[in-house]
Amino acid sequence: MDEILLEKLKDISILCVEDEDGIREVIVNTLKYYFKEVYEACDGEEAYEMYLEYKPKIILSDIQMKNVNGVDFVKKVRQTDRNTAIIMLTAHSNEEYLMDLINLNVNHFILKPLNLKKLNEALFKYINENLLDQIILAPNLFLDLHKRALIFNEKEDISLRKREKDFLHLLYENKNNIVTYNQIEEELWIDKEMTAHALKSFIKDLRAKLPINIIKNISQEGYTLLVKN
Repeated sequence: MDEILLEKLKDISILCVEDEDGIREVIVNTLKYYFKEVYEACDGEEAYEMYLEYKPKIILSDIQMKNVNGVDFVKKVRQTDRNTAIIMLTAHSNEEYLMDLINLNVNHFILKPLNLKKLNEALFKYINENLLDQIILAPNLFLDLHKRALIFNEKEDISLRKREKDFLHLLYENKNNIVTYNQIEEELWIDKEMTAHALKSFIKDLRAKLPINIIKNISQEGYTLLVKN
């Protein structure tokens, strides 16, 4: 992996969840090459305790484990946390779990056995989605998080207010799911009440700035990105 990309992972923490000691030891030793803080757990129960204590930025978890399996562990995390990146290790026999995991906004799946190439692909995806200044909202449309602006066709800069930038980033982070009205209020309105009129006016003003329509309203539920990447 490129040295610049490796540098971006330096201060990121990761939790590895795997019930087979030998496999977990190999994975953890590999992860230590990328990350300064690597935590480990042998099942979903211990993993949830580690998650609550250390709040890692990334979770790398097996699915089938003793005590609490990976699916139930992720369900507990996602009850209050939609932002922590989750990478699942899966086997062909785990297919019955995949729909549940997709609905839980799992960021990446790695087919067993794990190797360096597969791990690099997952970490590169994490960097691209979370650590780079620009994210792709649609073909030729980028959101520059640092400048707080949209870039269209590589030349047109469209300035955004902070809440507009945060809303588009929220849609991107949940691009395979619906961002609900409650989620928008909790993450963007913070300590203020979000009225229906305030949200409607906000979306109308933001749409007026967009060079192409990328916001889709899901009636009585919330919003999602119209253009999938």
